[in-house]
Amino acid sequence: MEKKYIIGIDEGTTNARVVLYDIKKHSIIKQESKSFKQFYPNPGWVEHDAEEIYKAVESCLNSILQGLTKEEIFGIGITNQRESVVAWNKKTGKPACKSIVWQCRRTEKFCENLSSKIKKQIKKKTGLIVDAYFSASKMKWILENSEKARKLNDENNLCFGTIDSFLLYKLTHGKVFATDITNASRTMLFNINTLAWDKDLLKFFNIKENSLPKIVSNSEILGSAKTIVGEIPIASMIGDQQSALFGQGCFYKGMAKDTFGTGCFLLYNSGDKPISSNKLLTDIAWKIHGKTTYALEGSVFNAGSAITWLVENMEIISTPKETNEIDKKAPSNLGVYFVPAFTGLGAPHWKGEVRGSITGLTRGTNKYHIVRACLESMVYSSQDILDLMGEITELRCDGGVTNSDFLLQFLADLSRLKVTRQKSVEATVLGAIYLAGLATGAFKDLNEISKIIKPAKTFIPKENPAKMQEYYDGWKKAIEHIY
Repeated sequence: MEKKYIIGIDEGTTNARVVLYDIKKHSIIKQESKSFKQFYPNPGWVEHDAEEIYKAVESCLNSILQGLTKEEIFGIGITNQRESVVAWNKKTGKPACKSIVWQCRRTEKFCENLSSKIKKQIKKKTGLIVDAYFSASKMKWILENSEKARKLNDENNLCFGTIDSFLLYKLTHGKVFATDITNASRTMLFNINTLAWDKDLLKFFNIKENSLPKIVSNSEILGSAKTIVGEIPIASMIGDQQSALFGQGCFYKGMAKDTFGTGCFLLYNSGDKPISSNKLLTDIAWKIHGKTTYALEGSVFNAGSAITWLVENMEIISTPKETNEIDKKAPSNLGVYFVPAFTGLGAPHWKGEVRGSITGLTRGTNKYHIVRACLESMVYSSQDILDLMGEITELRCDGGVTNSDFLLQFLADLSRLKVTRQKSVEATVLGAIYLAGLATGAFKDLNEISKIIKPAKTFIPKENPAKMQEYYDGWKKAIEHIY
């Protein structure tokens, strides 16, 4: 039977999704998703049940496979929420405790109290700014606070990993313990210069190397998933934001993407050499066929989550769709600025302790000005990052919020860049699918994939630059207000 499908697993912060991609139609033809519980045991703490996540993935995968045979499927690609940490038993595959999610701020004080000397060393080795966002301090916390994890560690039966490695371990029934290079690069334990776990950092955080997974590339056969239709090759793994960069077709230096999801994540393809930045993060973009590509990244902690807040907490709007034509109801922001720092400010500010604010309220303010200010905040946050990146040839955008023409036009006007929205907003899962396709022969090379990726709409700067600068100056004052 002819092979014609690739399966993509997209494990996000709030739900797990599995999609079926038809290589001839160049499109996703079927998908299943399942949400999982969010745990908030203390203010600023966020946890998941990793076993529940795996069961959600397994359930969606089984639904997708109904009516198919393994002979029709090239392979599986996995993309995932990054930085979140799972500790599990090497023998049983059972988690030792709840997973600590990337959003969790429980180790904030520990990170803040590190000496400037240590922070500089970590930045030089990992490309990351020391923050509770990353995995290393979460692992340290688990070892110090989970008796089960500590016992497993003493017995050399502890597996520490990000969600990708846990899913790979479970799908292969414990046969493969590995993580891909992009997820590894977000742990604060990976040396971007040597492309390996850093022994000095492992010692500093008191983490045994034998508890960490093997590091692999982003496009290779990693093992076989045990499924209801038989064994299927797992042919790619990649962190969600790097996957979106790949899925957007930003294969060459100077191309950038902006994903508007729960947070806002802007990545810039910096080519075959890492670029150091004081306020941005240096990432591995991907590694294919032995060649490593690097990226600069700026992460905004709250973007789409602010719209969710307007809907669920404030009940200012009923659905996110109401934001799509907000400029018709609020032609101006009327001096209102919304800084949605619910869990602090990410790049380039790195102020984890600050909290959100809405400023500029007057008697003339109505709810539509606040909604507009929410959308504008995502653009201003992106511009804060764009200002620190190199010369950008094109900015490609994805994520649910990009259905708003207002948002993307405002971004084009402020950045003075050509901004495109792709035909498919599924860039994140498509990145993992394309990489799996390269590993299994479904796609020949990057040129073939480039031809598949089509823009749905292009936005070019229209508004007066002076007016946009005036808007942006107001944002900077709003940021100063919460510092």
